[in-house]
This record gives sequence, C-alpha cells and structure tokens, in this order.
Amino acid sequence: MIKSKREPAAFDDVITELKANANPSAVKGMAKFGINPTNTLGVSIPKLRGIGKRIGLDHDLARKLWNSGIHEARILASLVDNPEQVDEEQMDRWVENFDSWDICDQVCSNLFDKTVLAHRKAKEWAGREEEYVKRAGFVLMATLSVHDESAENRDFEAFFPLIKAESTDERNFVRKAVNWALRQIGKRNLALNRKAIALAKEIQKLDSRSARWVASDALRELSDEKTIKRLRTRER
Repeated sequence: MIKSKREPAAFDDVITELKANANPSAVKGMAKFGINPTNTLGVSIPKLRGIGKRIGLDHDLARKLWNSGIHEARILASLVDNPEQVDEEQMDRWVENFDSWDICDQVCSNLFDKTVLAHRKAKEWAGREEEYVKRAGFVLMATLSVHDESAENRDFEAFFPLIKAESTDERNFVRKAVNWALRQIGKRNLALNRKAIALAKEIQKLDSRSARWVASDALRELSDEKTIKRLRTRER
C-alpha cells in the first residue's frame, strides 16, 4: 500500500499498486480508440488521479515513474510532478517520448501547461513535424486557454498564425488538436471569440480538406448562441 502523501511514496510500491489494478480487457478497448497498448495496464484515469492525490507532489518519483516506460505510470508522473521543478530539458525529453494521444493530452493538461515555459513550448512544438510533438503544441494552446487565468488576449492571438498554418495537416491527431486549440481560445472571452471566428473564416478558404473541417467544426461551436450567451454572462 502506498504511504500517505506526508511521506515519500516508494517507487516499487507505486508500481505494485498500478499492476494490482491492471485490467487487460480495458487495454483492448483503449487500443480501439487509438491508444498505444504497449506497456499499458488498463488502469482508469479516476484511479490514477486518486493515487496521485494520495501521493502529492514528488518530482523525483515522477522522474522514476516516467522512466519506467509504463503507460499509466507516465500519466501518474504528470499528476505528481511539481511544475516549478520541471525544466526545458525534461519537457523536451518527455514530449519526444509521447507515443499516444492520451499520454500527450494528460501530460500537457496535468503538468506542462502549469510551467513557466508553457506558452513558448506551445509555439515551438506546434511548428515541429513529429505527430505527437505537434499535437502537444496545440493541446497546450487549448489547455492554457482554460487554465492560465493571468494570460492576456495577445498571448493567445500569438498562436493564430500557427493554428492557420497547421490547419492543413491531414493527420487526425494533429487536426483535432488544432481544432481544439481554436475552439478553446474562442471560448475564453468575447473579444477572442470574435477573433477566433474571423480566423476560422480565413482557414475555411484554404484549399485543404483538413482546414475546412477544422474551420467548420470550430465555427459551429463558436458562433452558437449558447456559446455567445455564456461568454456574455461571464463578462457581466
């Protein structure tokens, strides 16, 4: 059993608990949704969050969990790592280890978007060619739109050229992340909503099936009266 978060959790104990909660049938289901089944145990996200909450922040343990190569251990690493101790070398090393969209999304939303390097890395990675590195850039844009309350509108407008440029990427995991970033930025406030809609209309004119999908799907949500009403209510 893992010790309380007041005491450092032992790596071996954590791995033992993860393996005790393994669910092979869940792994098969995960594979159907494009999640890499290699080194995957099938432990649910709620269970991982519960374990992470019990452990608390532990940067050294996070490093060991990541290096184990176990799918769920890596997600847990993103839950227990301390963003204040995460440096650029670690971010670059981890992002190049991404081998599944859920690892990408969990690490970016649990950890990377809370680091001081998040905005810079979003722009840097979005311009990379590797599928999950590029996805990570746009996932960061999306999650920063929700989590970074201190950022200004211009910080998100700085992402617009990359969103437009990469909207033509036909890879499913990339284009969905580009779309996610555009939608989340456009739901941050009314001013960004108007600018995101204008950007989507520009993207819609590009000679690309992927770009047209990114734009039309985003416009459907960003132009919806319920979305506009929520933003107006939030700003009152």
